[in-house]
Amino acid sequence: MYRVSTATDQKLLTAEELGEMDGQEVKVHGMIQRIRRLGWGAFIVLRRHDGLLQCVIGREGNEDLIDGFAEEQSIQVTGLVKNAKIKDKSINPNNVEIQVEEVLTISAPTEHPPVDLSKKILDLHIDTNLDLRPLSLRHPVERARLKISEAFACGFAEFLRGQGFTEIRTPKIGVAGAEGGANIFTVDYFGRPAYLAQSPQFYKQMGVGIYERVFEVGPVFRAEPHQTSRHINEYTSLDFEMGFVKDHTEVMLMETALLKYCISYLQKTCADELALLDADMPVIGEDIPVVTLAEAHEIAGKITGKDYSQEPDLEPEEERVLCTYSSENWNSDFVFVTHFPTEKRPFYTKDDPAVPGTTLSFDLLFRGLEITTGGQRINDYREQIDKMEAMGLNPDDFKSYLQAHKYGLPPHGGLAIGLERITARLLGVDNIRLTTMFPRDVKRLTP
Repeated sequence: MYRVSTATDQKLLTAEELGEMDGQEVKVHGMIQRIRRLGWGAFIVLRRHDGLLQCVIGREGNEDLIDGFAEEQSIQVTGLVKNAKIKDKSINPNNVEIQVEEVLTISAPTEHPPVDLSKKILDLHIDTNLDLRPLSLRHPVERARLKISEAFACGFAEFLRGQGFTEIRTPKIGVAGAEGGANIFTVDYFGRPAYLAQSPQFYKQMGVGIYERVFEVGPVFRAEPHQTSRHINEYTSLDFEMGFVKDHTEVMLMETALLKYCISYLQKTCADELALLDADMPVIGEDIPVVTLAEAHEIAGKITGKDYSQEPDLEPEEERVLCTYSSENWNSDFVFVTHFPTEKRPFYTKDDPAVPGTTLSFDLLFRGLEITTGGQRINDYREQIDKMEAMGLNPDDFKSYLQAHKYGLPPHGGLAIGLERITARLLGVDNIRLTTMFPRDVKRLTP
């Protein structure tokens, strides 16, 4: 028998803490991002948990050590913290460096990396970038993109908890798809067919009857054979559902407040990453402009000269045109589009009694791309049964889902935001694969 010592201090010194430790001796570890060898010694840039840190080592007595340093080598450094003026702002923005007194090699790579991670821009073809993802993600720009994505999800959760939402964990294997249709991945579940979740929709609605307000951050799966810059087959969905709503507009108001919070959260927690990426953060005013689908078609039609009036959804060109129009005329990078046709929205979407054939649903567009789909849901049991049957669905296939309606649900609504999409739009990245850690699409199942 043995016991693990409780005396070991596993706390990592942050960049901010190092900035307040001038003249103190510290011990830090990291992986060598780049090396600059000079006649008097070398600059060693370490990649650490919260960014890059510059270390300075003199050559006298350290010749073999300096000559033996290699990129991606793991080392532990003991030395003095010193204030320094560092021009490269990708390195510790608190302007400190470590004057090295001792170096311990922890591990070394077997091969020299095939990618030069010391370059300011990782100039790789996207396929090469994704093939080498375990390595390419070590570049500061790639790391920064994922850090901003992570922070946005944190801000999402923090805001909703403050609004009385409870975080839930829903199954990713089930017997039916929330969106219907054929774009569902089938799996063999102990000899019977099951499906990967397209959405946590059913469980969010059940959750409204339990907690009133619920949210989840988790993966969803779409078996769509797209090979575009805006689609992947597994992505992270930011979902919430709220009870006792008047209609879909209350969900839109909640999202507006949520986005304001998340943008502010990014500016506070990821200022260095945003600066590194030269990200242009949007400003949301008192509200986000709202147009119906029919109005959106009309605006896009006048600009492009095309007739979209019979389209049941927005064409990609319309999304781009409408966002440009919103930015120029309403001073908003965001625009809500409401009242999509009944046949275009899932069976759980509530119809607008005032405008037959349309739904109390919406999309949110941001810089030319749809990033959110949401709306009011059907809460009445009989109404939900009737709509299922009208859409050719058998209610018996949804018995467990319909328990929530049968035993009582308040009026409710919610939405889903694609994390990779909104991160790409915030950062001006054209392909959402570059805001995804390890993307999955029609052709890519590794790494």
